[in-house]
Amino acid sequence: MLSDFTEPITRKKFSHFLFTYLHPFGDPIEEIEKCIDYALLDNSKAGGFIIAVFEDEKIIGGLVANKTGMSGYIPENIIVYVAVDAQMRGKGIGKMMIDLAIELCDGDVKLHVEYDNPAKRLYERIGFKNKYADMRFKKG
Repeated sequence: MLSDFTEPITRKKFSHFLFTYLHPFGDPIEEIEKCIDYALLDNSKAGGFIIAVFEDEKIIGGLVANKTGMSGYIPENIIVYVAVDAQMRGKGIGKMMIDLAIELCDGDVKLHVEYDNPAKRLYERIGFKNKYADMRFKKG
């Protein structure tokens, strides 16, 4: 787990890893970086954490979780990004990161997943339930 970025991983490398391995379900790299910055805030209502998994000093998995600052009607935590190197998928790395994230979170946890994302089955096996359809209106 990272509390700050140092070698062998930097903020730029971690952002690029997520951008690359979230495709086609990810966000622009600028939004990923904002999420990482938010996760690293030291604040009782904001912040979160980052999980990075390495093999031979190469990043093979990454997760970013943010605190929502809410509870009840919206869970206290959101797993925003989960990515595994394409060559390492199917080996339990994603499940391990999500299990650890759930353990590290105080309170309930939610995540967003697109309906056609194959990872949706993993999240359902872990115990996530589809409670709402997420609808957004983008201004501009």
